[in-house]
Amino acid sequence: MIQETELSPNHLIYPVFVKEMAEKKVPIPAMPDVYQFSVEGLPQEIEEVASLSIPAVLLFGIPEKKDEVGSGAYAEDGVVQKAVRVIKKLFGSDIMVITDVCMCEYTNHGHCGVIKDGEVDNDETLKLLARSAHSHVVAGADMVAPSDMMDGRVKAIRETLDISGFCTIPIMSYAAKYASALYGPFREAAESAPQFGDRRGYQMDPPNQREALREIRLDIQEGADIIMVKPALFYLDVLSMAKQEFNIPLAAYSVSGEYTMIKLAASKGYLDYERAVVEANTSIRRAGADIIITYFAKDLAGWYKTL
Repeated sequence: MIQETELSPNHLIYPVFVKEMAEKKVPIPAMPDVYQFSVEGLPQEIEEVASLSIPAVLLFGIPEKKDEVGSGAYAEDGVVQKAVRVIKKLFGSDIMVITDVCMCEYTNHGHCGVIKDGEVDNDETLKLLARSAHSHVVAGADMVAPSDMMDGRVKAIRETLDISGFCTIPIMSYAAKYASALYGPFREAAESAPQFGDRRGYQMDPPNQREALREIRLDIQEGADIIMVKPALFYLDVLSMAKQEFNIPLAAYSVSGEYTMIKLAASKGYLDYERAVVEANTSIRRAGADIIITYFAKDLAGWYKTL
């Protein structure tokens, strides 16, 4: 009766990797019990997610071919676009489909935008991000989530969607995305590791708190409907500050490194798996997250009635 923080399936989004490939399902070595799915293999996974009352999935695409400008990200027949059509045809409004909007999975250099003179060209990248978001929505996406950290991308996407008549499609912005060491397993899963340099030029510096609030405020001004802090566990202080500062839905991404650390420690018997997962995700809710994007979503939803 006096428990202050609730953790239920209603607060969860499950990330899913969809890849152009012959196999229906391929395990990801760095992320135990997480898989890449083909478009054909995806429905069974979505059916399980929906049956657990998880309200939404976040799709990441891995194309068959990559190029310098990430053309697969905005192709009409791109892997995410095809996946969205299949999910909405089979499941309709039973599950919300959110799409990651970024270039790193689609470029042959692994960076989140167009490269010019060895650096990411922010303004040229905005055009492609807006084009990608538009293509996802045309395919049937219910929400778009730009994760690239280019300056001005929320405004560019909002204007493009509004002009095209998609003014009711919400944007969940990766507003404070830190240049974290915890993304390693994801980069294997999404096949998106940078081929040179790193992403510290456009992701946030981990020691900075106040900068996160400035980044979040800018995204809200540009039209973001939901703001996100990423990663979650190492940045609970930033989550708490954002919750106190802004009256807007707040998401946190419990990233691949957080998932793999707990999975591996539990597999060695060093942690009680269920207790550790519940405690970690409760801490994210307690810090202020309204929404948690987590690879633990299916487990948490399955345990929900016994929590």
